[in-house]
Amino acid sequence: MSSWATCGSTWRAPLLRLQGAGSDAHQARGLQAVVVRQGVHDVGRAWLQPALLAGALVLVANPAWPRAAGDPVRLVWDEGDVAGVTSIYGPEGGDPIGFVEYRQTRRGDVLSCVRVARYRDGTSDEDEATARVSGTLEAVAGRSIIRDRDGEVAAEVTIDVDGGRLQGAWGRSPDRQTLDRRVALPRATYWGPLIFLVVKNFDANAEGDRVVFHTVAPSPRPIELDMELVRGARSRLERAGSTFDALRLELRPTVHWALDPVIHLVLPQATFYLLPGDPPALARFAGPRNYTRQPIRIE
Repeated sequence: MSSWATCGSTWRAPLLRLQGAGSDAHQARGLQAVVVRQGVHDVGRAWLQPALLAGALVLVANPAWPRAAGDPVRLVWDEGDVAGVTSIYGPEGGDPIGFVEYRQTRRGDVLSCVRVARYRDGTSDEDEATARVSGTLEAVAGRSIIRDRDGEVAAEVTIDVDGGRLQGAWGRSPDRQTLDRRVALPRATYWGPLIFLVVKNFDANAEGDRVVFHTVAPSPRPIELDMELVRGARSRLERAGSTFDALRLELRPTVHWALDPVIHLVLPQATFYLLPGDPPALARFAGPRNYTRQPIRIE
């Protein structure tokens, strides 16, 4: 599972960067065109077009960007060697449609994580990440790979935060496309299993009711964007005949206050449910699997 690799499959801007801090009005106008085109194409609802245009006009007129999502998350829970397997379900539960294998190892201050989600239909998603964990979570490098039913790579992205480089490939031969770019990625660039570490340390890093960070994901073209984890209302979960009180965190993209509400209508969101504890435990993940938007549930 490439969470949060949940952007629409038809984004077509070259290495699209949806982030607030450091952007100018020229980037805002480019973002306006991309968001309008994507919203109308993906959702196909005529009423979205004037709403998107209105939001984009406000954005260009008043580009009041939010705080940069570049500060590494502070870690309050120790990380060590962990391994396990968890079932994947459809949105309504029922029989499992796949499973997730997770491995995490720590050597000194370097944490290495691998997560592979395999599905009954033969497809799979794989995320690898390496990070420094000396008090804060600082991404180093990793990759995300999405395979089709035949085991062929449908989309992949290699992320080198230290080296400032993104490499990606998507599609099948002879239509396969590639990308190799030099980019400045903040230390707070998180993807795949690193996102759960942000979830786990949410309370220690929340400003008000949210934590903002940067991410890279295949869409299928590699895409950069800022994400926010937002505290929701507490929820009651039923598992194995028992009811639990859980904290709900919503994961969604953030670009600008004028556009965010409309973007949240167009792009799917993911939800993490946490059980209280030291540290808190993930009780459920519900959201899209990747850019194909297949809804899944992991418990």
